[in-house]
Amino acid sequence: MIRYLKYLRYYWWQVIVLFGGLTTQVWSSLQLPDMMSQIVNHGIVGGDQDYIIQTGLGMLGVALIGGVGMVVAGFLAARIGAGLAARIRNDVFAKVMSFSITEINNFSTSSLLTRTTNDVFQVQLTTTLVLRMSCQAPIMGIGAILKALQTAPSLTWIIAMAVGVLVSLIVTVFTFALPKFRLLQTLIDKLSRVTRENLTGLRVVRAFNNEKYERDKFNDANQQLTRVNLFVSRIMVIIFPIVGLLMNFTTLLVIWIGAGYIETGAIEIGNLMAFMQYAMQVMMSFMFLAMAFIMIPRATVSWGRIGKVLKVKNSIRPPRKPIEPNPQGTGLVEFKKVSFAYNDAENPVLKNISFTARPGQTTAIIGSTGSGKSTLINLILRFYDVTSGAVLVDGVDVRKMSAENLTKRIGYVPQKGVLFSGTVAENIAFGQELNDQTIQTAADVAQASEFINHLPGQFKNHIAQGGSNVSGGQKQRLAIARALAKNPEILIFDDSFSALDFRTDRNLRMALKKSAKTQAILIVAQRVSTIKNADQIIVLNNGEIAGIGQHLDLLKNCQIYREITASQLSSDELVAELKQAGVQNG
Repeated sequence: MIRYLKYLRYYWWQVIVLFGGLTTQVWSSLQLPDMMSQIVNHGIVGGDQDYIIQTGLGMLGVALIGGVGMVVAGFLAARIGAGLAARIRNDVFAKVMSFSITEINNFSTSSLLTRTTNDVFQVQLTTTLVLRMSCQAPIMGIGAILKALQTAPSLTWIIAMAVGVLVSLIVTVFTFALPKFRLLQTLIDKLSRVTRENLTGLRVVRAFNNEKYERDKFNDANQQLTRVNLFVSRIMVIIFPIVGLLMNFTTLLVIWIGAGYIETGAIEIGNLMAFMQYAMQVMMSFMFLAMAFIMIPRATVSWGRIGKVLKVKNSIRPPRKPIEPNPQGTGLVEFKKVSFAYNDAENPVLKNISFTARPGQTTAIIGSTGSGKSTLINLILRFYDVTSGAVLVDGVDVRKMSAENLTKRIGYVPQKGVLFSGTVAENIAFGQELNDQTIQTAADVAQASEFINHLPGQFKNHIAQGGSNVSGGQKQRLAIARALAKNPEILIFDDSFSALDFRTDRNLRMALKKSAKTQAILIVAQRVSTIKNADQIIVLNNGEIAGIGQHLDLLKNCQIYREITASQLSSDELVAELKQAGVQNG
């Protein structure tokens, strides 16, 4: 709630003007019944035509003033709600963008999407309604009660009785509704997750002929959400007719009891008519509060979910006093006795890793699945922080560098090539102001120009969201071109050649060797053919370094590397390789 009020403080002057508009509207609503009773009592009963016209014109003026107040209040309430939602969305998005992979893994993608869209919308809708209703209802309710006491004090017990019934109804609804509202948002998350899984994995679902299973899974999530939605809708559907019925019974009771007072002359007809309107205003005030009480629980749940994102303390925090390496840095990467374990993991993923990746050289990392290759790369980018030891770039611990200074030195190509909606050129430049020649050169080195030139628009050709209109190999080459166009000191390829054929792989490595003579290149790979010419090969096994050296040295001295090579070569090729390495018996 405190955080919510902090957002609301940006609109303090609009809230004041809105309150003034609502006060004007309420004043108008309270004056009109009183003026009507005067027309009935003095104009119609007394036969004073001039008084009727004069008071009627006054009522018209009061109604116009109230209408202006209503328009101002409605406009400002909508403006405040929309502005508040925009600020919250921006803050949630900025917070998520600052998350490390650890925080991202704590929230599912579908949940973050729901929190940024549906939950924020619930807060916006409730803010708009509550600003109008919760401010208007108390003023109108208190004012109408005071006016009713002045008009017909002997009938006010009827209002008290009706309000008591209405409050009991509100409390009952609130008790049953709150748990369902909590469940509703969770089920929306679940439905979003199932939908996203099916859309992203559509090819796999069809390849395994598993549409019925996935359809049943979706229907199950959909039915759960539908049942809860129906329960909430039934509450909403029931409460309004009950309130309407209560208001009608109140009107009937006022007329029935009031008729006797009129007969005895204790109450005038105009006063009874005004009292009925004041009674309705009191009821409407509590009805507005009832609507607010119905909306607030769901908004409270949504705000709690948003707050969980905003309150997360990032595990990767920027240094208080960043140390900036030499601006003319060379791209030297050093691992010094690095160990790393995931949160709550029993065993470390990496243990006592030490090596140096020098500028102008290619350092390759190979190992079996789960040996920690990608995790090691993630430590350089500071997607995770080391558990012990240090990762240094140009002699400075990455934990002591600003994120901007670190990332501008690194060109990173992930395992899965990620593209964004836009043109080919925009994907290669990716937010940088690059000239056409730089983009063309990067595409040439990445072996992407060949297929780009065959596209209808070439570098201006549109790329669909996620790169769905290009193949896996084309997507990977564009991702490599994006890293090259950045012209960084350090190039990191995290198994980025896996979707390339052997000819393209060879041509790319040859072009890369010519164009990146001064850059430190780190390559994570599964294929020995991709890394056999590297200046330094690091063999990982169960998170530890099993060997460091060049291809022939490792064939001779590292059993793990020899086994990996043997699994990828024919018998004749392996014998030739071992013979070249000086190994007589493989």
